[in-house]
Formats: sequence, structure tokens, C-alpha cells
Amino acid sequence: MNTSFVDSAIIQVGGGDGGKGLVTFQREKYVPRGGPSGGDGGDGGDLVIVAAPGLTTLLDYRYRRHHTAERGGPGGPDCRHGHAGHDKVLAVPLGTRVFDADTGELLADLIRPDQQVVAARGGRGGRGNARFATPTRRTPRHAEPGEEGEQRTLRLELSLLADVGLIGMPNAGKSSLLSRVSAARPRIAPYPFTTRQPVLGVVFFGPGRSLVMADIPGLIAGAHAGAGLGHQFLRHISRTRFLVHVVDLSGQSGLDPLEAYEVVRREINEFDDRLSALPELVVANKLDLAEARANLPAFRRELAARGIEDIYPLSAATGEGVKELLDTLQRHLAPDGTGS
Repeated sequence: MNTSFVDSAIIQVGGGDGGKGLVTFQREKYVPRGGPSGGDGGDGGDLVIVAAPGLTTLLDYRYRRHHTAERGGPGGPDCRHGHAGHDKVLAVPLGTRVFDADTGELLADLIRPDQQVVAARGGRGGRGNARFATPTRRTPRHAEPGEEGEQRTLRLELSLLADVGLIGMPNAGKSSLLSRVSAARPRIAPYPFTTRQPVLGVVFFGPGRSLVMADIPGLIAGAHAGAGLGHQFLRHISRTRFLVHVVDLSGQSGLDPLEAYEVVRREINEFDDRLSALPELVVANKLDLAEARANLPAFRRELAARGIEDIYPLSAATGEGVKELLDTLQRHLAPDGTGS
């Protein structure tokens, strides 16, 4: 199994501690009673999480769980201020949600390049004894130690950002379709759960015109409750603008095409009601097989009875009917709705 794709992680983060203030007094020739001259400590650095377009996985944070910003430097003599600690910047993929693991609070939803959130603030530097001098207290002999940086446990969750999400039962042909229309090369084999992680592909229509398509691992009955590959990948569907529901029209998997369609729709609705509102096109796949062609009329009638008219018969294996599907997606997803 390819473990390079990781879409969740728990990490411990901390802001840098503030530097301690200094207790010292002026020591100059001919100045026998030099006043307090201890400087302030520097502020600790912040722990910052930023969205980086080039990343696609949270793998780094699965194995490196502790991250702390630099502490501030101590105050110096002659009222010199300690240096401020450097911020610690953690880069994550676009589409990462940052939660406080203890409270469940959503701290940030990082969907734009370079969008960032301060997840743990650094502590304030302590004041040196020069800060405590007054006309009545000329030789203060104490300073502050500096505040501790904020500590937090974070839960990172990645939801892929794609224009189109391919959904369907295992072996419906989603991976074959993605490899047909893009340069992506997902694993393809004649057994269930060949795809065990989401795969992104870019479909190019021409200069400045493209869409991102995501192959979501196959769903089965009970997926919303953890069956099969579980619901770990269902949340990736929520980021898509359009669903393409791929159905094995041949029935060779042992499941009636209509039943296969309804199982997946039921799991999506059970997981999140909002997903049911996403626009959907139905792909009747494997048209290169005689069984699929024989099943097509009945499948059309059954879906039409449910008010579903957007059905695209095609063969991901041979390419038959694929252009019609892409033309429709391009038209629906174009900013002006014309596909231009």
C-alpha cells in the first residue's frame, strides 16, 4: 500500500517562551552609584501554519508531532533588549483544516495559497530591572522571567480541493476514467479497493481552461459508519463543485446497476446532508461490454422515474462517450456557464 498520502494528523505545537529580563547595574568608571541597567527579554516566536500550493499530503506531521517556535533571548546589560525568537512556520496543503484537538474549535480553513493562522503565540519577554526603577526605588533587584509560549494540541484534516469528484462503488471504473481524461495514473486492477487513496488529475481543455478531477476511493454500504475504507475519504467529496457518479452498467461486480447507484447515494446522504445538494452527473460505464448495452435502457428508465436525466453512457476503456461528458462538465463549470 502506498502510504505517501496522509490526510490527518495530530500534532503538539508551542509558541516560544519569552526571554528572561536581566538584573544588573551600571558599572562605569567614576560612576560609583550606577543605576539599574538590566534589559528586557525578547518575545518568543509564534507557531504559524501556512497553506503551500505544492504540497499534497500531511505525511510529515504523521511522524514529526512536536513543533515549537524559538524562545526569546535574555535581556542584556546597558538596557539591551534580548532578540525576538523566530517564528516556526509549518507548511500544509491547500484544503487543510486546523482544529484545536482539545476543544474541537476550528481555528482555520486554509484554502488559499499562503493563507496562514497563528496556532500558538509566543510568550512576552520578561522586563529587566531597569523597568522597575522609580524615584523611591532606585536599585530594584528583581526582573521578570518571561512568559511561557502558548501550548496546543492540533488536529489537521486535509480535504482535497477539486472541481469534480468521481464517486461510485469499487471497480465502477473511476480510475480508468481519470486515467483516460488526464495524465494521472491511478492503480487499475480487476478487484475491489484498487484505489486506496484519493488521486488528483488535471483535465486540460485548452489554453487557460482546465479542471481538477479527484478519484475518491470506492464506497460500499456502511461506509459512512466506517465499513470498507470507512468514511475517512468521504470528506474529500465536500470540497468538490460537481459529482460524477460512475456506475458499472455491466453488473459484472454482482450488483445491479441501480442498486449500486442507490448504495452510494445513501452513504453520501448519511455522511453529510450538504453533499446531497451538490450537482451530479451519472456515468453509465463499461459500454464496451454487451451486458452494459443491454442494461442501459432499463437503467435510464429507472433513473428518469427518480427525476434524474443527466446520464452519460460511455466506456472509460475505449473512450466512447467520454468527450460528451467532458463537454458537459466544461460547460457547467465555466465561470459564465457557457464553457468558453
